[in-house]
Amino acid sequence: MSSLKTIIRLHKWRLDEKRRALAELQNLADRLKAEIEKVKAEMAAEQATARANFDVAFSYAGFAQAALERGRKLAESLVQVEAQVAVATDEMAQAFQEVKRYELAEEERQKRENEKRRQKDNLLLDETALVGFLRRKEENGG
Repeated sequence: MSSLKTIIRLHKWRLDEKRRALAELQNLADRLKAEIEKVKAEMAAEQATARANFDVAFSYAGFAQAALERGRKLAESLVQVEAQVAVATDEMAQAFQEVKRYELAEEERQKRENEKRRQKDNLLLDETALVGFLRRKEENGG
């Protein structure tokens, strides 16, 4: 196996690792978005309950404050994760470009090797044909 194939395999492995890391970050971002929506839905439900029941209205302020703080923290986390997603996306794109560069180099090497083999085969066929021609010429007395 050529060293390029080994390098390609190594870089593909690295690319796969980058893809996995990016997928994990995207999943985390999706979970954070879902949690933010859940907090919003809980707040809306509690607001409706507080409006409907005067006794519950007293405890709503504490709940709302805690829910707003939780939503703020989730939003901060989401911003951080989205920044990490952007970095991971760039890293994955770079890794992909490296893999492609090595694959193209291997492809070119393979083409050159095939061309050399084809030229060698043609030379052998030409030599065989020439030897056959000279034999026939000698056999025919010429």
